[in-house]
Amino acid sequence: MEKLEHLKSAVAALSEVSENEKNGFINLVSRYLSGEAQHIEWTKIQTPTDEVVVPYDTLSPSPDDPAETKKLLDKLVVLKLNGGLGTTMGCTGPKSVIEVRNGLTFLDLIVIQIENLNSKYGCNVPLVLMNSFNTHDDTLKIVDKYSNSNIEIHTFNQSQYPRLVVEDFAPLPSKGQHGKDGWYPPGHGDVFPSLMNSGKLDAFLSQVGKEYVFVANSDNLGAIVDLKILNHLVQNKNEYCMEVTPKTLADVKGGTLISYEGKVQLLEIAQVPDEHVNEFKSIEKFKIFNTNNLWVNLNAIKRLVEADALKMEIIPNPKEVNGIKVLQLETAAGAAIRFFDHAIGINVPRSRFLPVKATSDLLLVQSDLYTLVDGFVIRNKDRANPTNPSIELGPEFKKVGNFLSRFKSIPSIIELDSLKVTGDVWFGAGIVLKGKVSIAAKPGVKLEIPDGAVIENKEINGPEDI
Repeated sequence: MEKLEHLKSAVAALSEVSENEKNGFINLVSRYLSGEAQHIEWTKIQTPTDEVVVPYDTLSPSPDDPAETKKLLDKLVVLKLNGGLGTTMGCTGPKSVIEVRNGLTFLDLIVIQIENLNSKYGCNVPLVLMNSFNTHDDTLKIVDKYSNSNIEIHTFNQSQYPRLVVEDFAPLPSKGQHGKDGWYPPGHGDVFPSLMNSGKLDAFLSQVGKEYVFVANSDNLGAIVDLKILNHLVQNKNEYCMEVTPKTLADVKGGTLISYEGKVQLLEIAQVPDEHVNEFKSIEKFKIFNTNNLWVNLNAIKRLVEADALKMEIIPNPKEVNGIKVLQLETAAGAAIRFFDHAIGINVPRSRFLPVKATSDLLLVQSDLYTLVDGFVIRNKDRANPTNPSIELGPEFKKVGNFLSRFKSIPSIIELDSLKVTGDVWFGAGIVLKGKVSIAAKPGVKLEIPDGAVIENKEINGPEDI
């Protein structure tokens, strides 16, 4: 454990981070070094029953009486995980400020939704944003514009941990990397200790009646407040609830809920022995996956953080910074499920999982497949197929700016099954796509799809095919 002693003294000398962060980091590293990784015995895995993963349709209806609804909503805090940068989509700032629809960003939509709840029921549901050191400053500027709205907005930062140099297990900042490159945010499992360390947890607990926090990724447009779920948790005194939804072939890598030694827990692909990975990915045995919409009791968070009981599985994330191999140790909030009492999953409709991870997802939510009502993105009833079309866009469309410039307007895709676009393709206005469509521009050739074109079950390689 010499490594750990050296690391402790190096970390003690870092002035950029708090004592809480230093302790949290050393704690995480020592757990990692002791190799306490939890090994899953495959034969002990059981499929959870309906008591453990409750089907959404079996939940009681939420109260009819607006006064009862207000009472229910006054128990709630909404927390969005806002630490991510939009780098994969070619943006420099927080991902939540990408415009999703009608010029409104993820953050705008979230605020509009909660404003509507607060004004409709006269309740006080606060919005909390967990930022990282990467998104903090930009987010504060944006939040400023809501200062006159009927919604309390709180922000706090998740922990900032030093990246570990693989070669000698020293913190990267103590080797002179004091810029942002030297640090990392340790995954969203950090939400529980950081909520407590920021003082926000105690502040909410001191408000009369606050009981639950609804945690979700800020880029999941389907993660809206659901009264039926909240009502169920309050009635049944569940300390933790993970929303899961049926897997499709696009979600085979998503974590799933299992019953294991009498407890419900999250099984991630990283924990699966190699010989069982294909079985894990099959939709037959593991039918559901974690949406990362989580409902957690505030008092339970306080109890478990104070007892240092939330020892979630550690996810090692190797990276390279300026040619130096480094290690980031992270945890996931969903893995905390096994530490809470009466924890359950709820098998929710797919509509509660609508993440925007790439421009292909942006195309879906900007198209006529969805409409916007009171900040909610609602699916068009004219679409007969319950699943969304599969969309593959080439690298020319990867960045949001390029994506937007290549479409004069987003095509109609209500009757589309799949779209694949490769090469230098440009779309005119008022285009309709149906069935299976593949558009491939020849290398070095600009292919323009004219205004008003209707393309159904076609492969297009040049203007002559339109």
